[in-house]
Amino acid sequence: MANRPSNLQQSFHAFLEQWLFRQQTFLRQLLRLVISPADEANKFEQQRILIDQVLSHYQLYFEERSRIANEDIFLLFSPPWLSSYEQAMLWIAGSKPCLAFQFVDRAIEDLTAEQKQRMERVKVETRREERELTETMARVQETVAAPPMLGLARRAGRLMGGEISTMDTAIEAMKRAMLDVFESAESLRVTTVKKVLEILSQNQTIYFLAVAAEFQLHVRRLGMERDTERATRTRTTV
Repeated sequence: MANRPSNLQQSFHAFLEQWLFRQQTFLRQLLRLVISPADEANKFEQQRILIDQVLSHYQLYFEERSRIANEDIFLLFSPPWLSSYEQAMLWIAGSKPCLAFQFVDRAIEDLTAEQKQRMERVKVETRREERELTETMARVQETVAAPPMLGLARRAGRLMGGEISTMDTAIEAMKRAMLDVFESAESLRVTTVKKVLEILSQNQTIYFLAVAAEFQLHVRRLGMERDTERATRTRTTV
């Protein structure tokens, strides 16, 4: 019998569905500004307001993820609210920071020479930090599979006294280590985008945010469709 979703899981799933619905609305607004004439009245002000709204929308997302992480970090590393396809793309419970540079390449064709140089410096720095965090995460995962921890986990149903205390202490240490790595990765995701946006003009930022939202919603839709098709095939073969 499948486990019932926890209240924490249900609350974030509900939040995410509402957040994605709002994200779709923002995407339509971004695309409208992309195709609107350059001399349209108040376009600059419209861009500024929309950029602020979209960034505030992302801020809500990261704040909610932080809340979940502090309550149950394991849930974020194996998020049941994501499709199998989305989960396969995860890097330390989220997207790779360097994905931002792919959005720049796809969205913007008019970077100046100075912008390209600045962007390259940020990219090199981000890749270095990504590698360091990947190595840190690997070390955390190695502790999970280490003989003492694995032995306790395998005997979890028949532990007694001091062994239970030892396992509780080990699990708490692992949770703390995973939370530390997650927070560092989340910080890198946020600071990378901030650095990219500091380089881009306001008009370029609209294009960047449109491509980022379009990518996220496309991956979500594709992943959910694949999971539905897989579930349908499974039912028909049973």
